[in-house]
Amino acid sequence: MPPSRRPDGPVANPVIPGFHPDPSVCRVGDDYYLACSSFEYFPGVPLFHSRDLVHWTQIGNVLDRPEQLRLPASMPSSGGIYAPTLRHHDGRFWLIVTNCSEGGGNLIVTATDPAGPWSDPVRAPGVPGIDPDLVWDEDGTCWCTVAGVSQVRIDPSTGQTYGTPHRLWSGAPGAKAPEAPHLYRIGGYWYLLIAEGGTERCHGVSIARGRTPAGPFEPCPANPVLTHRGTDRPVQNTGHADLVQGPDGSWWMVLLGVRPGGGTPGWHVLGRETFLAPVTWVDDWPVVGEVTLTLPESPWPLFPGPVEEHRDDFELAALRPSWISLRDRPAEHCTTKERPGWLTLRARGGSLDEPDAVFVGRRQQHAYCRARTLVDAAEGSGGLAVRLDERHHYTIEASGTRVRVVARVGSLRTVVAEESVPAGPVVLAVTVTEPPSPHGPCTGPDVVSLGVEQPDGTVTELATLDGRYLSTEVAGGFTGRVIGMYAATGAVHFDWFDYEPADG
Repeated sequence: MPPSRRPDGPVANPVIPGFHPDPSVCRVGDDYYLACSSFEYFPGVPLFHSRDLVHWTQIGNVLDRPEQLRLPASMPSSGGIYAPTLRHHDGRFWLIVTNCSEGGGNLIVTATDPAGPWSDPVRAPGVPGIDPDLVWDEDGTCWCTVAGVSQVRIDPSTGQTYGTPHRLWSGAPGAKAPEAPHLYRIGGYWYLLIAEGGTERCHGVSIARGRTPAGPFEPCPANPVLTHRGTDRPVQNTGHADLVQGPDGSWWMVLLGVRPGGGTPGWHVLGRETFLAPVTWVDDWPVVGEVTLTLPESPWPLFPGPVEEHRDDFELAALRPSWISLRDRPAEHCTTKERPGWLTLRARGGSLDEPDAVFVGRRQQHAYCRARTLVDAAEGSGGLAVRLDERHHYTIEASGTRVRVVARVGSLRTVVAEESVPAGPVVLAVTVTEPPSPHGPCTGPDVVSLGVEQPDGTVTELATLDGRYLSTEVAGGFTGRVIGMYAATGAVHFDWFDYEPADG
């Protein structure tokens, strides 16, 4: 166990930055575990561990085998894996999640060790809709509640449901998208927590309570208990929450939010991130504290955990759990074993415009950052990419002695710049920085520069592009930026990848 210590300066919020939406958390003794949505990326459902609710370390991915996760090429981006619920019951971890692709549906997996391996999925065809939740009452009966908000009794070990799903409570009258239900027994009540208003700027959290898990439910008179709609706060789209007790018995809420940047209407590029907020109880109702960019001083010891290495030399037999790929990752297209100390990608699909492109990336987790990789493209073409989806990405691609920058924005695909380079491996670089001053109402959130690093460490920039076109407000969808390596043709080898934050 790492020693407890106070970090230097305030603790940053979000506690898990970057594209980590729909957090679900559970506590087991002194340990906390948290799972997030992963959509079109493989492996699916990143899983994190913490001892203090503040510092989180990714320990694996729940759906890390083809037997657990099938995402066909026909599935559009922002399809796939939606909104898991993670719980611990009777000595096991249980996770229920929706695969929103053909042949998917609601799935249940279990593990005795949250780091894995997790079981093959049990299908629950009687569970309708998305955002499923599991809870057990005092006599061991398990209830599954889904977006809508409806509920059905279930045997989670078999996926068998009993009876017809019945409606519970759907939040404020007329509010759209009642979803993300979580049900808890706290004190003398059962509490039903939901999100409503949609996952955009009107997102919010509401709650109701009843004496049984099946209701009837009385709405909180102060609903929504959390929303930032109509405010100028730096964190927006707050919602899709889960409740948990801190080490001292106090209550906290994990939730998603975004950090828009630039002028009007504001663009968020990192996706929906996991934030933490304090909760107090007044008259048996939760009162949620402010969601800020720094957290109040913790009343319990902190365990910052290991510092993430910014460089990966691909010397391990398996990739780190933070690396993700598009829809699948077959060994014949992605391996660290062909050339020791290198990552080899073998192309299919032709470019990142294609849904089956061979890509290995990591979530962009900082507003400003730099990513670099040493690429050997003697046997093909490929390089470094900043990706939001098939229709929105910037790439710098090497092929033989040529390097070019390609911008894909909607239906437009343009070669922005092209340059000759010496034969042999080349270092490609992407830098995300603040837009130049003066800022105005039309200023974008950031600028993305793509270039070639020279032997002396200087970077020759080939293009500097407006970052707003790689934002959710432009592209739509539910994900955030992912920065990584890809192969467009043939075999492309990568000696190392380096990601460094530039904003602390």
